Amino acid sequence: MQTAPVIPVIVVDEVEHAVPLARALVAGGLRVLEVTLRTPAALDAIRAMKSVEGAIVGAGTVTNEAELMKAIDAGSEFIVSPGLTEPLGKAAIRERIPFLPGIASAGDIMRGLDLGLTHFKFFPAVTSGGLPALKALAAPFGQCRFCPTGGITLQNAPEWLAFDPVLCVGGSWVSPRGPVDEANVEKLAREAFTLGS
Repeated sequence: MQTAPVIPVIVVDEVEHAVPLARALVAGGLRVLEVTLRTPAALDAIRAMKSVEGAIVGAGTVTNEAELMKAIDAGSEFIVSPGLTEPLGKAAIRERIPFLPGIASAGDIMRGLDLGLTHFKFFPAVTSGGLPALKALAAPFGQCRFCPTGGITLQNAPEWLAFDPVLCVGGSWVSPRGPVDEANVEKLAREAFTLGS
């Protein structure tokens, strides 16, 4: 979460888009790549992206233990989930893989703390009350750090990143779906990378 200010939230429809996309994002400074398990190509995309030097590739939209195991088998170096269940949390801990579960309430955070987790994805960030909601949620949980995702843009990311408990944000704007314009993606990644300075 401290490698870059923005973690690209990636949806890959065609495996051949995976390597050019990863190459462009890494060239722009965004090395941590979250490939969402929303398409049939996702696991193969993770395998392909791992060939890009400097890329740290993980799986997002992991919702159960079976998906967790498939993501790990594909070479995922971290796991992101839209929510937190005890079985998924325990499985991620058992597999000793970095795990970023989604939270949207104090109860979610407390469930994570019970499992020994302190780093969370605040999701869906904007529709769950935005930055005021995260500030209120974070107040009683000083030990926790967050990655807001869902509705984050180049325009509103700086406001989120200025809040100390936020280590990074997740955003899809840096990795448009479809055929890859590497120069454009690298430009978007460079813009996003500078948000952390």
